[in-house]
Amino acid sequence: MSHDYAQLAHDIKRWGVELGFQQVGITATELSADEAHLLDWLAAGRHGEMDYMARHGTRRSRPAELHAGTLRVISVRMDYDPPDARDAWEVLGDPDLGYVSRYALGRDYHKLLRTRLQRLADRIATRVGPFGYRAFVDSAPVLEKALARNAGLGWIGKHTNLINAQAGSWFFLGELYTDLPLPCDAPASAHCGTCTRCLAVCPTQAIIAPYQLDARRCIAYLTIELRGSIPLELRPLIGNRIYGCDDCQLVCPWNKFARKSVEPDFAVRHGLDGASLVRLFAWDEAEFLARTAGSAIRRIGHEQWLRNVAVALGNAPRDAAIVAALRTREHHPSALVREHVRWALDRQLGRDTAAA
Repeated sequence: MSHDYAQLAHDIKRWGVELGFQQVGITATELSADEAHLLDWLAAGRHGEMDYMARHGTRRSRPAELHAGTLRVISVRMDYDPPDARDAWEVLGDPDLGYVSRYALGRDYHKLLRTRLQRLADRIATRVGPFGYRAFVDSAPVLEKALARNAGLGWIGKHTNLINAQAGSWFFLGELYTDLPLPCDAPASAHCGTCTRCLAVCPTQAIIAPYQLDARRCIAYLTIELRGSIPLELRPLIGNRIYGCDDCQLVCPWNKFARKSVEPDFAVRHGLDGASLVRLFAWDEAEFLARTAGSAIRRIGHEQWLRNVAVALGNAPRDAAIVAALRTREHHPSALVREHVRWALDRQLGRDTAAA
């Protein structure tokens, strides 16, 4: 059976918006230039302990190797900035509060986006019959930002995040790999110009050059991906960021066009948009699991949560209440927690020499 693929592409974009995506684009699978960039990044070791980045080989940059028969990628984006969240700079400016990256303040986005992508696939199937596809939401080796750029959803900024000229960068991405020969959209052009605000603001100078990120220095990596000890020299630079970091997006001038999320699932939960560090440190494992149920935060586990909050407490102004809180974990069963608690106590008690 022959199909009008141009009309189908038009309808797919309309259906995607009806399903809650802010934009839908379509691209082919050619990513050779991005593959070369990825291999250079891996060779330089800038992925840190994210061994899976190298283990997946070229499946990340060659979609047909990940899902056989893939001819096109339907790329989608969905705004996530919660409308009810406390001002980010206000939270970052108060060292007694814990800063959580805006994307993690509500429910975990993976299931929500994947469900919407499945519904989109179902709509397509009602039109064309059974077809080959596979949905991805940050769950497999996919060069999602490069694919989104090629699909016209935005350009990759100097901080390596995707930026849309009409919507900034506060959005999630998802993909449908498909065997349908749909017409492709034009790639987005770059508009960072001479701006270097993201490079200048990065607390740990993880953006080592325009379009080059050393994950080993990135606070998102240090607080989420790194499972072991946070390097001593980087701990003071983390400030009160306990899960991820948004500084490079907060200063990006394109985010004046960003729109707040309309998804109820992305609304702030449990007051994590500016909670007291002492209170967060008091969570036992049961409370941590209860308050992070359905949240992206749960993936780091309680031990890593305590590690992160301990560092933030060590960076806070000296306070007897903070010292008392840290003392409660001084003999924690985890060596990782004990190490970071000792470091924080040294800072609080003015006996820190390593960081100095």
